[in-house]
Amino acid sequence: MKQLRLPVVLAATTLALTSCAGVGGKDDSGGSDTGSSDSTPSGTLNVMGFSGEDEVAQSRIAAFKTAYPGVTVKNNKGDFDAQQFLTAVSSGNAPDVVYMARNLIGTYAAKGAIVPMDDCVADNGIDTTQYRQAAMNEVRLKDKTYGIPEFYTVSANLISGKSLKAAGVAVADIQTTDWDKLEATTKKLYKAKAGRPARIGFDPKLPDFFPLWAMANGAELVKPGGEPNLNDPKAVEALTYALKLVQDQGGWSNFKTFRDTFDLFGEKNQFTSDQLAAFPIENWYVNVLLDARKNGLELASTPFTDRQGQPISTIGGSAWVIPKGAKNADAACKWAKTMTSVDTWNKAADARMQTVAKDKSFFTGLFTGNKTADEQIKAKYLKPTGDAGFDQAIENYYGVLDTARSTNPSAAAAEIDAAWKNAVGKALGGTVAPQAALDQAQTEAKAAFDKASQG
Repeated sequence: MKQLRLPVVLAATTLALTSCAGVGGKDDSGGSDTGSSDSTPSGTLNVMGFSGEDEVAQSRIAAFKTAYPGVTVKNNKGDFDAQQFLTAVSSGNAPDVVYMARNLIGTYAAKGAIVPMDDCVADNGIDTTQYRQAAMNEVRLKDKTYGIPEFYTVSANLISGKSLKAAGVAVADIQTTDWDKLEATTKKLYKAKAGRPARIGFDPKLPDFFPLWAMANGAELVKPGGEPNLNDPKAVEALTYALKLVQDQGGWSNFKTFRDTFDLFGEKNQFTSDQLAAFPIENWYVNVLLDARKNGLELASTPFTDRQGQPISTIGGSAWVIPKGAKNADAACKWAKTMTSVDTWNKAADARMQTVAKDKSFFTGLFTGNKTADEQIKAKYLKPTGDAGFDQAIENYYGVLDTARSTNPSAAAAEIDAAWKNAVGKALGGTVAPQAALDQAQTEAKAAFDKASQG
């Protein structure tokens, strides 16, 4: 299950959010009736933000249609678009159910663009204990539930065995516990040609993985109450270190130009082409790498650890939310329940296994966000693949599911996200030092948080 494009919302979204006063105030319920478990929804269900193309998605859509034949599902395929969503809500033409990244929910909840789903959960008997707690933490704000989570992305280090052998480096040397040793290993693996990168040794995956490096150093970018903490000294130290890895490998301009040539989703990707030795990446990427085996991929893997040596990960994933003004909130609630239930996820796993058999491949896991479903699917379908590298990678991803941590929810979640991304970009470009960049980001994020928390 690739789940290739998790929504990313930057400055443009923040501007849109701050200009949508017509959406509603904080904790605005919107007056949506989410129905009850014994109601039979009908009419049209307008879905936004869900591409729904592969067999995992299609099998779950089919499960809903079977359960509720009186509902006509109108899925406006395509990833979540913040401007489109806010315009629809403000104009009174809101969709009924929306698929959005969980790390954005706090902002939309505070703006009143989405409504609490506590009645939906209670009236429809949705057992929230089945979902992973870290995912549920992301969809709650001020003791209210604003979404039903699905999918759960975690990270580990994936490695090109061939590149390591060529450089005389052991797989165990790809680790994030000893930062000095990792820098030395990165330099040993790095290759240059005419002063430019020819092989990246270890890619710290900036800017996107800055929160993971901060976490590894003991920093929490958002405090438990939702207040930003972007310039925590440990976060500054983490950014400074990750930037040094880039500087050691040609500097950001050369590094990024070379990295942009990677055929990340192709059979001849950065591993088989000896363009990259190792990087941290989410669990969906193992599935992408299956086709690269025919081109000589020798995959290896290690956990991403904190500086005490404990495997850690941030998490990603989306959730189903109900916007203010939804006209068929009853069907929307039942859609969210059905799409994320244990039974439906097992149907999705069955569909995935049919594809696996057809492709003469193997199962790499289905990370659903539903802990009960994950455990059942893993026990039923996850078998040794015959490829030790893939087996180790899959084990590393499953091994961190229970210890992965979410960013604390915040009423200014999207603004905080945009602020640190902008800061890391400036630091990478060399225009601002890490401390100054994160200080500015903290000031901007704190102002957004204070404004969102008023009243």
